[in-house]
Amino acid sequence: MRRHQREHPDALTTLARPVWAWAVLYITAAALAAGLGWLVRVFANWLASLEWAPMRGPARLLVSIPEPWLTAGLVALGAVAGLGLIFFDSLEQVSVGVAGDRVVLKRPGHVQEITRDRIGPVFRDRDHLVLLGRRGEEIAREKCDLSVRELAAAFTGHGYAWTDGDPYLDDFRPWVPKTPDLSEHANSLLKVRAEAMEGSGSAEVVKELRRELARIGVVVRDKGKRQYWRRSDETPLDG
Repeated sequence: MRRHQREHPDALTTLARPVWAWAVLYITAAALAAGLGWLVRVFANWLASLEWAPMRGPARLLVSIPEPWLTAGLVALGAVAGLGLIFFDSLEQVSVGVAGDRVVLKRPGHVQEITRDRIGPVFRDRDHLVLLGRRGEEIAREKCDLSVRELAAAFTGHGYAWTDGDPYLDDFRPWVPKTPDLSEHANSLLKVRAEAMEGSGSAEVVKELRRELARIGVVVRDKGKRQYWRRSDETPLDG
């Protein structure tokens, strides 16, 4: 992880995954997926040798490809798949810049700069970095696997309120359709989001609906495919 030490309060302390770490991830993913490709060949040979088995026809067709082309092709395909997984994950990972007057979150195609006066508690929620506002509203939630210790040091070093977990965790309630404590609009958004989480929508749709709910004062927390919610204005923070 790279860390640029600040010379004055307004200079950014930047945290990001270093190039060597990306290289290790790419090599490891390619090697593991290539090994999986080799195992596919072994499994296909075993399946084709059975008197009867599901998918025996495709397995026999696969093993009919002469060696070394079969093994080489499966290993290469696995390696490419592994590289692809890490590449798409990298598009979601955020780098974090912290200064006395602002926080800057960057990932490919996206930059979010948040001024100090808007920021309340900051914490890591599993594999996401979360910034809450002064009244508990969620103003940023980005995928982030950076060191919790380094993140905590950067934020507290600039005077932000870093917490070990969500300070509003006990306020969340399970969502059910037509929850009476929510507006018709909020219930409608949560219903569409629940359907998207079940597979009818993309991950980006799920994220956008979370942001739309945040704009109307509803914070969402997911456990598996179940949604929990709270209002963002129930417990204002001092300062």
